[in-house]
Amino acid sequence: MKKYLLALFVFSAFVSCKDNPVSKKIKETKEAVSNTSNAVEEMTKMQDDIKELQEATPLTNEELKAWLPDEVNGMKRISYKAGQAGMMGIASIEAAYANEDKSKKFTISIIDGAGQVGAAATAGIRMVMSQDFEEESENGSRRTVTKNGTKAIEEYRSGNNNSTIQLMEGNRFYLEAKGNNMDIDETWDAIDEIDLDKLG
Repeated sequence: MKKYLLALFVFSAFVSCKDNPVSKKIKETKEAVSNTSNAVEEMTKMQDDIKELQEATPLTNEELKAWLPDEVNGMKRISYKAGQAGMMGIASIEAAYANEDKSKKFTISIIDGAGQVGAAATAGIRMVMSQDFEEESENGSRRTVTKNGTKAIEEYRSGNNNSTIQLMEGNRFYLEAKGNNMDIDETWDAIDEIDLDKLG
């Protein structure tokens, strides 16, 4: 009995060691199973959403421009482009904001998932969003998070203090926000200043 308990203790200690291949494989398998379950669940949810989105009318360039804020977190809008993806039948808009001395720059890209093409384009993005992952290195990090009930992907590059956040608003609008010389929290603060609810 003692030998059995000792063997069990040694095995447990081995498995609990962070760097050992067994525990790493177990963790990877758990994550793969979890991600597969998430993907299946998301596909089920998406079927009804896609039908609705295909029948919805995408926002026009004028509507997107009217929504676009002039200022975000004290940074003024310095440029915008509407309808860049219009040839593909996708409604979209991009805008850039900067502080007075241009030391910080914040850019946003919005894609409307309405219409046949828009629904197909955002479906792929939603599948990526349904996964759970986390990566970290000396150069930065990339991970999925849930903030205020919304799933997002955060990416941070420590070398140049640049961050990127991707999210879906209301399962229709895809947002990619980039902060130059802005950390993740600053970029989230800027996103919070944008009234995404008014898009739909």
